[in-house]
Amino acid sequence: MPHPLDSFFAPASIALIGASRDHEKIPGRLLSMLCRNEYPGKIYPVNPNYAAIDGRTCYKSIADIGAPIDLAVIIIPARAVLAALEECAAAGVKNAVIISSGFAEEGGDSAAMQEAIAALARRTGMRISGPNAEGLFSQAQRVAATFSPAVDVKPGVAPLVATTRRIGIVAQSGGIGFAYYNRAKALGVAVSYVVSTGNESDLGAGEFLDYMVQDASTDVILLFIEGIRDVKKFFTAARRAAEIKKPVIVTKVGRSSAGEHAAASHTASMAGWSAAYDAVFAKYGFIVSDDLDEALTIAAVLASNPLPKGDRVAVVTVSGGAGIWGTDAVALRSLQVPELSEPIQAEIAKLMPSYGTARNPIDVTAQGVISGGLQRSVDLLAVSDEVDAILVMLSLSSEVRMPFKEAELKPVLAAQRKPVVFYSYTLPSDFARRELAKSGVVVLSGLTHVGVALRQLVDFATFDLPRPVDEMRLPARDLSACLKSPVLSKADSKALLRAAGIALPDEVLVAEKSGLDEAIARVGFPLVMKIQSPDIPHKSEVGGVRVNITTKGEVFLAFEQLLNNARKHRPDAPLQGVLVGPMAKKGIEIIVGTMTDQTFGPMVMVGLGGITTELFRDVIYRPAPVSPDEAGAMLAGLKAAPLLNGFRGAAKADVAALSQLIADISVLAARHAKEIAEIELNPVLVHPEGQGVTIVDALVVRRR
Repeated sequence: MPHPLDSFFAPASIALIGASRDHEKIPGRLLSMLCRNEYPGKIYPVNPNYAAIDGRTCYKSIADIGAPIDLAVIIIPARAVLAALEECAAAGVKNAVIISSGFAEEGGDSAAMQEAIAALARRTGMRISGPNAEGLFSQAQRVAATFSPAVDVKPGVAPLVATTRRIGIVAQSGGIGFAYYNRAKALGVAVSYVVSTGNESDLGAGEFLDYMVQDASTDVILLFIEGIRDVKKFFTAARRAAEIKKPVIVTKVGRSSAGEHAAASHTASMAGWSAAYDAVFAKYGFIVSDDLDEALTIAAVLASNPLPKGDRVAVVTVSGGAGIWGTDAVALRSLQVPELSEPIQAEIAKLMPSYGTARNPIDVTAQGVISGGLQRSVDLLAVSDEVDAILVMLSLSSEVRMPFKEAELKPVLAAQRKPVVFYSYTLPSDFARRELAKSGVVVLSGLTHVGVALRQLVDFATFDLPRPVDEMRLPARDLSACLKSPVLSKADSKALLRAAGIALPDEVLVAEKSGLDEAIARVGFPLVMKIQSPDIPHKSEVGGVRVNITTKGEVFLAFEQLLNNARKHRPDAPLQGVLVGPMAKKGIEIIVGTMTDQTFGPMVMVGLGGITTELFRDVIYRPAPVSPDEAGAMLAGLKAAPLLNGFRGAAKADVAALSQLIADISVLAARHAKEIAEIELNPVLVHPEGQGVTIVDALVVRRR
């Protein structure tokens, strides 16, 4: 099925507006790169100062061309760009890439010029990438619409190609996008497309991601982002990638305060709250990497291997020390390196000298390479059901000798039974890379990155997209009566939650001492008393809480003490009274909350609760709403998860009830995102399995 951006990535004709004869300058390099990569379509240089450039007719304006144009590449001063785009639209140009800088990244009038470009795109339907972009590269169509030296071609030098599967690259930094391509090319990893999104006046990372997801020639996607503008398109593309199991490796920069500031000055991006981005990535199964070489290693392993069926790794080496190191590298990523069974050890032992070892790691020794033991060990392990992946560690520095024969290795790898990853502990020679590439091998040289890549493959193989949320389980209700006050106290917050259908303990707000007898009769002993004021969210800090009260006399004394403490510490705070409620039975303290991210909207959070929440910061976020299944997965991802699962002989907690509560709160937050900014339930006491949960404290914050 055709995609709206097909003519962008595979244009039949390209106009270069601002073309130049000077190949040392960017306008001249753009034309040179198209020609050197043998672009098969029509090229139309546009510059009123030239009659011809490099033997091609040069046109004074886009209107003079008189032929259909799929893509215009614009590299002229910023002040002239809008007029050029108007001419392009009038001439029926389908797409444009603006290389020129000097727009929103500079602020002021320059930002207004960028908004005018966005308005033009909306008005005319012409799709525009940039400004401040580095262009695009389409390998199969030989479209090098960029000035990046990474796409330059060396005459007479055959490219290194080890993979048939290709990676597509979407980057909000042109320099980094083409750096990915440069390094992928050096490894022999085939690339489908590289696109630099620039300031994203029209086309954004989400829409480009959508193209890569549906593109049959792109098998793995590398995504480099500072911030997401086209959120709905990004979500649509992310879900589609998860549904068809197409891997997306993402690097998100601007995580530090300094980095966020740099992002804003780079492409006027709002870098955003990193936890929200990570929550979105986790929801859709994105593989997160914060290192360029690591990201390329993961992409290379994905492009050259099938997904593993489990987490058991065989380490095969010709050096005992390397084998130990490789074992550590994968074991430190919580992958198994199991000792092999006696029968398979006996088979492998036949292939090596007596001083080798067949246990795992398998050291065939240097002599084993010469005798063919290395290849035959890989053959045996490739068909064994005792391991799920193979890590081959050896030296590939030789310029003349190969440890494998193509005729023997290629069929084993082509069968794609399990990942077989090759790591060279010496710097691999070009000869070795090229010879092994014939069998489909990408030679890797970063052991830590290899360990990460194998871990990520295992995790990606087991990822399942969460099922859609059943929002009807929590019926929609009118909460306007509960949202009249600009600031809600804990009592107000609990009243709102009850009105929304969330189960809470029965409590009584007592404003006068005369109401205590009725509250005691309704709640019973033992009970808890808490001061209530919209201006006192943390009651314990002002002596505003009394627990485990068992007599009527204590109730009356506590009532006076709580009011006096509040007046002493917060004399200006309006007091609603004292909330009287039942003393909750013991349980594991969990915090459940929601907040609103400026980019992605409502987020739900769960973590270890009580007074230790801010100390340990053991929390996990996801975009709201979530289903009970997804909430359960969040709980399983906590460091404190063992506490819920019967730690040291304790009873298992009611995880099902807690998961349902998280789901309900997330639905409430998503449904009322325009009215509610935050919800915090802390602590939620999780009782033994089958006994439910108790919300002890709650706070709802209105949107301002």
